[in-house]
Amino acid sequence: MELRDYVAVLRKYWVSIVAITLIGLVGATMVTLLSPPTYTARSAVFLAVRGGDSASELAQGATYATNQVRSYAQVATTPTVLQPVITKLQLDITPAKLADSVSASIPTNTALIEIAVVDGDPELGARIAQATSEQLVTTVEQLSPADSNGKRAVVATIVTPATIPLEKTTPRTVLNLAVGLLSGLALGFGQSVLRNTLDRSIRTEDDVVRATDHSVIAKVPFDPDAAEHPLVMFTDPHSLRAEAYRKLRTNLQFLQVANGTESNSFVVTSSIAGEGKSTTSINLASTLAEGGKKVLLIDADLRRSTVAKYLNIEGSVGLTTVLIGRAALEDVVQPIGSGGFHVVAAGEIPPNPAELLASDAMRRLLAEVTAVYDIVVIDAAPLLPVTDAAILSTMTGGALIVAGSGVVTVPELEDSVATLDQVNGTTLGIVLNKAKVGNGDGYYYHYKHESAAKGAPHHDRLHRSTRPTKVPAGNNA
Repeated sequence: MELRDYVAVLRKYWVSIVAITLIGLVGATMVTLLSPPTYTARSAVFLAVRGGDSASELAQGATYATNQVRSYAQVATTPTVLQPVITKLQLDITPAKLADSVSASIPTNTALIEIAVVDGDPELGARIAQATSEQLVTTVEQLSPADSNGKRAVVATIVTPATIPLEKTTPRTVLNLAVGLLSGLALGFGQSVLRNTLDRSIRTEDDVVRATDHSVIAKVPFDPDAAEHPLVMFTDPHSLRAEAYRKLRTNLQFLQVANGTESNSFVVTSSIAGEGKSTTSINLASTLAEGGKKVLLIDADLRRSTVAKYLNIEGSVGLTTVLIGRAALEDVVQPIGSGGFHVVAAGEIPPNPAELLASDAMRRLLAEVTAVYDIVVIDAAPLLPVTDAAILSTMTGGALIVAGSGVVTVPELEDSVATLDQVNGTTLGIVLNKAKVGNGDGYYYHYKHESAAKGAPHHDRLHRSTRPTKVPAGNNA
């Protein structure tokens, strides 16, 4: 992963990262508050030669003390030293238990033994440390070898008497909070990277690149009002979503020229349901008509048709009515508005949609409408559940695949493109729908609305608060 990938992960999962970091900080705070305070009392014992008549004897005693200091340090935590301490201070504890609180350390290159006692009572800790040092002095004198005159070769002296500690050893508040904060931050970022690695959802153009070689020809931004007002070309023509559909119209025209596509019809589909293919079909057809084209939108989703509902037109007659010979094309075509936008609804849902769409009647209908209209847009069922869209892609100039950001996954989009390839259908491109808007897009959004408010005619100024709830229709059949 590159730096920009990590930044993208931070932006994507910042809520969970902050939450886990706060949990770590709160956990550290609770541990700090619930931990009983402890204090460390210290004393030091120095091992030295008692005396000697010559320099060699003094050197021999010093060397002996230095060599034996580790052994004496270990003696400090044995029952030999600690049991007398317990008896002297009248402690209700065993030598083994007391040894857990007493430690003896040796500073580098010294003959010092530092005694440290950790206890919740600072005064008692100081008394134990002092008593331990005193008893160690006695024990060293007992264990040290004597010369011919009965003098001990090594003598222990307390050089640092124990004092009552004033500062707590634990809990270490600042350290605990720092560890909790850093641990929470590390866990939060780690889980975000893991989730991002395991997440196969299509969310950005880079995710589309992971799934297919086909380019993203338009990115339609997410709009929280889209569910209530899906037909943005009618309700908010100056919005960022509307501009995205205009960009799709332009790119589609260039794409058809680049591919040498002679057919003026194409299919709009998706991998699975809920990606916004029908709203994309309607808004794209409206945008094409806005550009002066005579456009026909056919609702060929004979499984779950929604075009008639979105456009508030008659849906009981339409494509299926024509295909089974119960009506002529001109009887079911419904104009939308006063421009060149016309619609053929799905009609009644048949028991055999795939067979009906693959019939010669469908081919004759497509030949008829492509001869009359400049552009024919066909809204088809999703590719993965059924074969309808794949069948229609072979009869037209190709298919636009709508990829819903956060809805479809990389494997699903891969399978959709593969489905079209298997039937020799043409994938014209990918439309990334419900995409998150970046900072640049957000600036453009405000720029468009401000321009519309200042320069557009009064009847074209549409605001979110005054969006119409119905699409203007002509003489509906």
